[in-house]
Amino acid sequence: MVVCGKAVLFGVGVGVGVGVRPKAKATHSVFFVSCSSDSDENTSTTTNYRKKASSSSFGRLKAQQVKALIHRTKNNTRRKEEEEEEKTPRRASSSNSKGWGDRVSSQSSSLPLADTNFFSLKSFKEIGCTDYIIQSLHNLSLTRPSHIQAMAFGPVIGGNSCIIADQSGSGKTLAYLLPIIQRLRQQELQGHNSNNQSSSQSPTLLILAPTAELASQVLDNCRSLAKSGVPFKSMVVTGGFKQRTQLENLKQGVDVLIATPGRFLFLIKEGFLQLSNLRCAVLDEVDILFGDEDFEKALQCLISSSPVDTQYLFVTATLPKNVYSKLVEVFPDCEMIMGPSMHRISSRLEEIIVDCSGEDGQEKTLDTAFLNKKAALLQLAEESRVPRTIVFCNKIETCRKVENALKRFDRKGIRMQVLPFHSAMTQESRLVSMKEFTRSPSKEVSQFMVCTDRASRGIDFSRVDHVILFDYPRDPSEYVRRVGRTARGARGQGKAFIFVVGKQVSLARKIMERNRKGHPLHDVPSAYEMMK
Repeated sequence: MVVCGKAVLFGVGVGVGVGVRPKAKATHSVFFVSCSSDSDENTSTTTNYRKKASSSSFGRLKAQQVKALIHRTKNNTRRKEEEEEEKTPRRASSSNSKGWGDRVSSQSSSLPLADTNFFSLKSFKEIGCTDYIIQSLHNLSLTRPSHIQAMAFGPVIGGNSCIIADQSGSGKTLAYLLPIIQRLRQQELQGHNSNNQSSSQSPTLLILAPTAELASQVLDNCRSLAKSGVPFKSMVVTGGFKQRTQLENLKQGVDVLIATPGRFLFLIKEGFLQLSNLRCAVLDEVDILFGDEDFEKALQCLISSSPVDTQYLFVTATLPKNVYSKLVEVFPDCEMIMGPSMHRISSRLEEIIVDCSGEDGQEKTLDTAFLNKKAALLQLAEESRVPRTIVFCNKIETCRKVENALKRFDRKGIRMQVLPFHSAMTQESRLVSMKEFTRSPSKEVSQFMVCTDRASRGIDFSRVDHVILFDYPRDPSEYVRRVGRTARGARGQGKAFIFVVGKQVSLARKIMERNRKGHPLHDVPSAYEMMK
């Protein structure tokens, strides 16, 4: 089975012995783990299988006494869509670029085939960026826009209210920041907004984000643009930090204010924030925002407090029909901008299903399922070491169990750094984990961020090698967000290991198939149907 690149099926069981179910024409690998603590016969069986296996196998885990065998077979099936795309010649740059843009500006160079799904064929100049914006982007080693950046630039700089939707890692933050900042900068240079310049407590651009971590990440993008040649002031206001410091900074004047819904409501109600100068409001990860208990109040407050000609931008990686209906009901003239990779997963992502149901006859309980998944996790930690791995759990309690299991596995902390990230931690502690996870680790240490879905909500962790779905997501749309933490950007590659039990095996296959075909996991909004 091929899904968005590759899909491999593993089976994990806690019991006696190691078994491999042979198939004459296998198109995927099969992986069974035994967590038995004794029996020389079992060890002998494992050794015999290893001798027969054509590929390398996992070793023994002393802490869990896990015996394992892995046999991989190549899958030669290629997606028809990819074959057709690769036949089409593309323009752009050499293969040395990373991140959002192309690092080589030569017009004669061609775009590598791996990048054709990410980069637009147009340059920043062709989509309408001014020379100073282009120079600022060049200072950041960005010389070519992604598809969603090219598609959104014209409508956004034209002042249209828009829904901007594309897959995780497609560059949506710059898709709205670039045109907005350029328009505000042009108005300032031309003196058109001399009476509406950002004054104390009154920004020209407001960005609402569902979490403090995403808000801080957007701030980093703003500061990078400002430092590279486009001067403007930006700041973030969220819970978890000293309120007095935030208010003092706000009084000094700001162009771009980034806030979470709760803190935004507080500032408005207490009179610390005015919106008389507001030109544009961005609702980043709007589908997640609708799940925030403060958001709908914040949205009504935003609409009633802003000038009638304020531009609204709604940014998202998934677009459930109920969210779309709410947006077009309030903003009927909103323009739909949907990227070509919407509802798809990166073609450079390898998805691997790990069946943790257990062997036939084994008692099926939550405890045995956890033990099976823990055995598989430790097996990966030992034999598939990579610099950065994100482990997703559904509950904080599970996060803590996984953290403890990983720490016990490497008690001295020589080979592994475990970083928690969930709502039971203070905001400052979460930000510390984020910064630690994004720094360059030593070659000897593998970093594991163990988290809830809080880390999947728009946060861009660069160079994540593996994502492990320890718990299967409650919401199928969250699957897209979780696995989208790896294989991001133009050349990002990565693997997603999906731990499943029972009926989740077939569900995971269905979700992968829908993602491969570009079909949404929820009811499709009418605008998307019209664009098909």
